[in-house]
Amino acid sequence: MDALLVLARPDMAAVDSLIRRHMDSPVPVIPALADHLIAGSAKRLRPLLTVAAARLAGARDDACLKLAAAVEFIHTATLLHDDVVDSSELRRGRVAAHLIWGAPSSVLVGDFLFARAFELMVGAGSMPALEILARASRVIAEGEVLQLTRAHDLDLSQEVYLDIIRAKTAELFAAAAEAGAVSAGASPERCRALRSYGQDLGLAFQLVDDALDYSGDSETLGKNPGDDFREGKATLPLLLVMARTGASEREFWIRTVDRRDQTDADFDRTRELMRQTGALKATLELAAGYAASAKAALADFGANPWRPALEDLADVAVARTA
Repeated sequence: MDALLVLARPDMAAVDSLIRRHMDSPVPVIPALADHLIAGSAKRLRPLLTVAAARLAGARDDACLKLAAAVEFIHTATLLHDDVVDSSELRRGRVAAHLIWGAPSSVLVGDFLFARAFELMVGAGSMPALEILARASRVIAEGEVLQLTRAHDLDLSQEVYLDIIRAKTAELFAAAAEAGAVSAGASPERCRALRSYGQDLGLAFQLVDDALDYSGDSETLGKNPGDDFREGKATLPLLLVMARTGASEREFWIRTVDRRDQTDADFDRTRELMRQTGALKATLELAAGYAASAKAALADFGANPWRPALEDLADVAVARTA
């Protein structure tokens, strides 16, 4: 994604300045805790998507920059809340904030970042963009609650799981791209196309993340591999391997996923079963399909340097498994 980063460099420098300025607070723990997480985000993928969508749609002004900063704050707030809910130990390769400052501070700083996001959205002066990102915030919360209520469900369907990640992950990708297009004054058709691109890109990213939890390492993931398994989180590779092993491994899955009564050897056994049944391969094939759909959504944008850069981003989404 080097081409995209080069194209967006001046805009992203301005977005980074906005983020730093709006993290400030007279309460010292707020900027310290926020910076701990935000500083670990090297590429700022979701705000980058807002900027790139705006430029692809013909934006010549800086209206998209405050929206991009707002998108990063929404994302960071959800991560802070997620890590408390999941008791995560690592985030972006760093010790999770709640282990340093405590769960109450992490939750409240997440709330602060949500508030800052809405201040930035109002400052951008686009009511349609405000509506898009406000709706996304609500949908993300719904997705998180749905996932929480179905976290250890051994009979969760692939359809419901895709609904969960469409809400909790892909919605912000979709809204980031759509808000950028709206800020550029793009036609409804182009706004819908960029929303589709963002949603399919987000689905591809999440599915690859699901697979990497069983095949990656800490450096690739920015968190401990196997966290999803240890938490009993029913992601797609796990759902597929449980379905494909059937009754022969039912007691194993009840013990390890439902009751979370696990040994170190259980994770290795699960990875071997995924290899044998093709569960990881099927997850990655589905991710590749969404990446291809994301690229296809850009077909009508014609000759524009931002288009191949965004197409490359879709390829990067699935190339992380290499």
